[in-house]
Amino acid sequence: MDFLSNSNFNFLKWRWHAIALSAAVILAGLAMIATKGLPLGIDFSGGTLMVVKFEQPVAEDAVRNSLNSIPGDKVIQPYGAAAENEWLIRLPQVENEAADLEAGGTAVMSALQGANLGKFELLQRDAVGPVIGRDLQLKGIYATLASIVGITLYIGLRFRFAFAIGAIAATFHDILVTVAFLTFFGYDLSLNIVAAILTITGYSVNDTIVIFDRVRENLRGMRRDSLEQVVNTSVNQTLSRTIITAGTTFVSVMALYLFGGEVLEGFAFTMLVGIVSGTYSTIFIAAAIAILLSGKQAKARSAIATKASASGRKALS
Repeated sequence: MDFLSNSNFNFLKWRWHAIALSAAVILAGLAMIATKGLPLGIDFSGGTLMVVKFEQPVAEDAVRNSLNSIPGDKVIQPYGAAAENEWLIRLPQVENEAADLEAGGTAVMSALQGANLGKFELLQRDAVGPVIGRDLQLKGIYATLASIVGITLYIGLRFRFAFAIGAIAATFHDILVTVAFLTFFGYDLSLNIVAAILTITGYSVNDTIVIFDRVRENLRGMRRDSLEQVVNTSVNQTLSRTIITAGTTFVSVMALYLFGGEVLEGFAFTMLVGIVSGTYSTIFIAAAIAILLSGKQAKARSAIATKASASGRKALS
């Protein structure tokens, strides 16, 4: 279905506005991380996470006060729909990995029972020790770096320098924008979210390659046109494919976000942000940087040629 085959939108007209918007989002995210820190899920930070369900509605202060006897900074927040009366309780990382993981969960259950908050049941209980948490952190970092390095090598071999740098910059842009939105909306960085980040990295690069392949084809037949015109034409020619691919993926992930439950919510949210960011960065970030670098390379070659010509004339005279 090629319903936008004759479109002629001037996307690159807005490239500087788009770059300014992206810079603002990324800087705001980095500032928030610098002041509040990057929220880590239990997978990476370690500790004990529990989800309990009460038969009757219970106030947050009542749950919090019932756990005052347990040391450390605890996280207590509603979980799921308000009508479900479910609460998430997270205890900080423990030092003695073998013994205290079980002790923390047992202490929470005893404290809730002693507070007379009504009948409740334990729906979920996860415990990760400090050693395992640090190991998962390193593995998450290594997986992300390995993905970026592999993509960088592939793009560097397939495209000329300016386009390769544009595609790599767009990939980093998508990761930074996604992490910024995760911070804005209070999602903890977990293994599910790392998996989503790796997925959107590949998704974004695939979208960029499709457009850059069309640019490479059009460069042969549009030799008299500027690179900006060639890129803009290529984006318009692939616009219907971009909308169909991104649109169908977005709808599928939105369904996962709405109906997949709390466990998949972070993964789905990350994917939603990544799909939008990946499509946006291909058109505005990758293309804009490729054009900018190509222009600088052309000027550099022109300057070298002019200098060589002047030197030749001087030698002949």
